[in-house]
Amino acid sequence: MRRILAFLAALLAALPALAAGPFSFASIDGGTIDTAEWRGRPVLVANTASLCGFTPQYDALQALYDRYRDRGLVVLAVPSDDFRQELGSNDEVREFCAVNFDLDLPMTEITHVRGPQAHPFYRWLRQAHGFEPRWNFNKVLIGPDGALVATWGSTVSPTAAPIRSAIEALLPR
Repeated sequence: MRRILAFLAALLAALPALAAGPFSFASIDGGTIDTAEWRGRPVLVANTASLCGFTPQYDALQALYDRYRDRGLVVLAVPSDDFRQELGSNDEVREFCAVNFDLDLPMTEITHVRGPQAHPFYRWLRQAHGFEPRWNFNKVLIGPDGALVATWGSTVSPTAAPIRSAIEALLPR
């Protein structure tokens, strides 16, 4: 009986670590992006870079956002220079994305996604789930309850069937 109670106590203590946030990001447009505003909605987060071979995935991220945003999906782009492939300033990133991809999805300022300076969201992913981006354009799906649903690497397009299927399973019909 003691072992069962100890197990249940440990499980209850771990529950807060299983769900994301809320987290705040600095918005590339100024102000703050507060993930608490997205509770109850699935969120696909991608660490991005303007000078990467995977940069054309911005089009797919926008297409995914356009397809599912009315059903509740949020797509968040997190530009990062952790892999030395981002432009030099937030203004340059914002202009590059507007001119080349006509993005209107939420986007953060240039943000660390790895190492000791990683944003708290990425530290949570690493500490609670063992996930850390290995390159640009890694995708992370957070469920409406704030729990990690799935992760995908750079080579998986945001519009690939596994990502769409996972998102569709979280959206209202």
